[in-house]
Amino acid sequence: MGIYLALKEIWRNRGRFFLFSLVIALITVLVLFIAALADGLGNGNKEYIEKLNGDLIVYKANVDLSIPTSRVDRGKRTETLRVPGVKDVGQASFSSVVLLHGENKKLNVALIGVEPGKPGEPPVVQGRGLTEKRGKEAIIDRNVALRTNLHVGDDLTIKSIQGTQEEFFVLRIVGVSDGRQYSLQPSVIVPHLTFDLIKPGTPATGNETDLISNVLIVQLQDPANWKNMAVAVEEQVNDVRAVDRKTAYENTPGYSAQQSTLNTQNFFSLLIGILVIGGFFQIQMLQKVPQIGMLKAIGAPNGTIGIAALTQIIIVTVVGVAIGTALTLLLSLTFPATVPIVFSPNAILLGIGSLLLVGPIGGLVSIRYALRVEPLTALGLAS
Repeated sequence: MGIYLALKEIWRNRGRFFLFSLVIALITVLVLFIAALADGLGNGNKEYIEKLNGDLIVYKANVDLSIPTSRVDRGKRTETLRVPGVKDVGQASFSSVVLLHGENKKLNVALIGVEPGKPGEPPVVQGRGLTEKRGKEAIIDRNVALRTNLHVGDDLTIKSIQGTQEEFFVLRIVGVSDGRQYSLQPSVIVPHLTFDLIKPGTPATGNETDLISNVLIVQLQDPANWKNMAVAVEEQVNDVRAVDRKTAYENTPGYSAQQSTLNTQNFFSLLIGILVIGGFFQIQMLQKVPQIGMLKAIGAPNGTIGIAALTQIIIVTVVGVAIGTALTLLLSLTFPATVPIVFSPNAILLGIGSLLLVGPIGGLVSIRYALRVEPLTALGLAS
């Protein structure tokens, strides 16, 4: 009976309930877009590090896990490789350059120097990996390919400021990897000796024995034992700090503050949703006090009243969330590749689940009020 009464009232006042479902739909769009923005910006900072084919990241000690300020020389790589339990070690360095493409088009990219065939070089989905230590070749990540329309076999031009002069370097694209953004920029991965020659700043010597990188990427024979191995590396290699990938990307500049800000916005969006839904159904309930009093006067139990109110809340919320989800997915198709929004299945499901709980939680006050209505008072017959 409660469900029947709820459906009957929704149908008779379908315009009002549909408009409120649209309000919930807008809240849904807001929540899902904030979640997608958090994922997109988070990926922009952590994607390369999170997907590394290594288990430990080794920094110079006392740099607060800051990749830009860390400096690790070739000798530290050799020492780390000798630690029992270490499978392989690769050097990796990072900088920012400008990629020139098309007709006078520019794209700021992260330039990443790795050792060919060593940890740090990403697997390719098209083409091949790096093969020459000094080769004028590059792997571009999927984001570079989408934004520039460059493909395997094409040449790309890198502009780098060395000293006070603009220098230009032409590299051949030999492979395309999946998304490997670093520091909110798409990535171009090159051999480390090539990186050392074209990175901004003072030109390097290009001598492999003097090669200095920002960090070391360490593969372990037993990845599950990374905690003990991190301690072993720090004990046996002087002046280094070893951490796992998660700790590394959480300490990239701005990552933690950025995620905290967006998560706070998402929380307040859900809180606003609870208040809006609660306020709407409270007003609805106040308008229906005489009807509720009449139902109770003719013998309708509190269970029927409560089920009717809860059914309305659930239906309106489900319809609103469904409309909002559909709108969000349709709008996402219109965004260009430059917009850092990623709709991951986990984030969407978590957002939808939270929003579906928001309705009943927001309506609890109105349901409680309905159950406390006194029939005689509601009908104006109380003495």
